[in-house]
Parts: sequence; C-alpha cells; structure tokens
Amino acid sequence: MSVIANDASALLLDQVNQALAAKTPLRIQGGGTKAFLGHPVEGVLLDTREHRGIVSYDPTELVVTVRAGTPLVELEAALDAAGQMLPCEPPHYGTGATVGGMIAAGLSGPRRPWSGSVRDFVLGSRVITGQGKHLRFGGEVMKNVAGYDLSRLMAGSFGCLGVLTEVSLKVLPKPRLCTSLRLEIDLERALLKLAEWGQQPIPISAASHDGQALYLRLEGGEGSVNAARERIGGEDLDAGYWNELREQRLAFFADPRPLWRLSLPNNTPVLPLPGEQLVDWAGAQRWLKSDADAVTIRGIAIEAGGHATCFTAGATTNPFQPLSAPLLRYHRQLKAALDPQGIFNPGRMYSEV
Repeated sequence: MSVIANDASALLLDQVNQALAAKTPLRIQGGGTKAFLGHPVEGVLLDTREHRGIVSYDPTELVVTVRAGTPLVELEAALDAAGQMLPCEPPHYGTGATVGGMIAAGLSGPRRPWSGSVRDFVLGSRVITGQGKHLRFGGEVMKNVAGYDLSRLMAGSFGCLGVLTEVSLKVLPKPRLCTSLRLEIDLERALLKLAEWGQQPIPISAASHDGQALYLRLEGGEGSVNAARERIGGEDLDAGYWNELREQRLAFFADPRPLWRLSLPNNTPVLPLPGEQLVDWAGAQRWLKSDADAVTIRGIAIEAGGHATCFTAGATTNPFQPLSAPLLRYHRQLKAALDPQGIFNPGRMYSEV
C-alpha cells in the first residue's frame, strides 16, 4: 500500500515547541469520541486528525504502520479487504474515532481475554516528547524489540506522556468461521461453565451475560467451531450483538444511571453489586449501572482483587481508580521523565499528575 503524502507531523512538533516555550498546557485530541473518560483538560487544542494515513501495510508480514490521526474505520476497512483484523477489537464510541485515540484509551472489545489487549499488539511508535523531540521507538517487525516497552506505555496513557504521531501494529487473519449462541442459564451457572470451558480446547472468542442468558461467540476452523457448537447447544444469535456490546449500544447502556466498568480477575464469582450489571470477558469485565457512591463500588472491586472506572463524565471526582502511594510515585516519575513541563493533557487521568 502506498504512503499517503500529507505528513502533518512537522506542524504538530511546531505546536508542541511553541507550547513548551510559552509553558502552555495542550489538550491532545483526535476524534474526541473518548473525551468523556477521565478529567476534562484545560489547555490549547492539539488536533491530530490532519496527520493521517496508512504509512505501510504488507498483509504477508501481518504488520501495519499508520498515523495517529487516521480514522479507525479507515484502518479497519483496509485490514478487512486483506482478510485481516485488529485482534483487540477496540471500541469506537463514535464515527470520528482515530487510531491515536484507540492507543491512548487502550480499550479492548469482547475478544480481549482470548486475543490480548491493545498494548499487546503495539510494535513501535513515533512520539513527540516533552523535550520537543520527535522520536521513534520500537520497530515494524516482531523481532525488533528495541524501545518496545516505551511504545507500549503509550497504550492507555490518555495522551499524558507525549503526542503519538505514528504506530506500528501487529494484525491477525480473520477467523475462517464465526458463530454466536445464546443459552438461557443464570449468571452463577454461566460463570462456572465458562471456567470449565476455559480449561478445554473450545474456540470461544467472546462471552457475556445480561442477567438472563449467556452469549457466546465461537471462532476458528470449521471443524472445531461446529464441534463446539454441537457440544454447547443453545440457539443461534445474531453476530451483530458483539458490535452493539462493544459500542455500548445495547438497551442496558441506555439506563440513565452512571456507568461503571469493573476489571476483575478471571473466574471471579457473582458479586453483590449495587445495581444492574452486564458481564463481559467471561466475567473479567463487568459493566454496572448504579447510583451507589464510588467508595462502595470500588470497595467491592478491590475486595475481589480488581478496580473500577467510571465511564460517566462528572459522576465522581475520581473517574479512574485512585492510585496507591507507590504507584502514584511511579506515575509522577514517568511523567517527569517524558513530560517535564507537564504540558500534555495535565490531570486527564489523575489530578495529582
């Protein structure tokens, strides 16, 4: 695939250097579809959307390099045309979602427990740092791991560590066969069955429970998928369910109460959550609609060995799980090393950083 000529990275670098000289905070944003997450940022807008396009893509290498402002739908369409996909199944939350926003938010869809998270597929990146330099980390092939960890740090950093301008991602072939099932069993039994199936060679790639039924997606070769379907039973389910779940368009998400995301260890049993819940990731991710206070919700999550994030803007003063003293120290040290003047999305994740 040919390189798109319009490279706006020089303009982004110039804007960063102007902000550094004036000591002016920057509000880094692409499509803004995930702007509701975290604290609002006060600063001059740095819009990445002009820096767009697929830089290189060779389907035989299973690697794509793409600029941060590229619409996520554009990247997915190019991969789909080659019979490939982003394995982490990232949510869009709107038509304007960009690749940079996907990396910055670090959110993954229903396939995540079986394929990996966003950061697991980051091979390399180009980043404008808080020293006003445009640096390249990592590479475009799996064998090149120089700077690999720093590139992965950009995943889930919400733009607080630097301006991501380009990223190289590992991609995978789309499965040959995909089928979805619905089984009417209660949540407790569903979690037990999922734990049992997790120890067996069953090609599950998504599993959720809405309080009434268990929803499963099976993906892989025809033989393994058909054998698992015969064994598990249930009724056919429209495959569009998983996209509606990923994009939070199911009826559950229309509930006006604040939305919480609980990230929990595998095989966590049923929890006494104060509200309506939708279980995803075979129980490792639980969406909760609740008017309960943050202390109560986070207390339940912590006791189970997990943490809770509020997905409703303004519902709590701390959208992300408050950090322990050691973790806060590490975050501050990392911020100081990569963004010494603190101009990149200050306070987006934590007011102390």
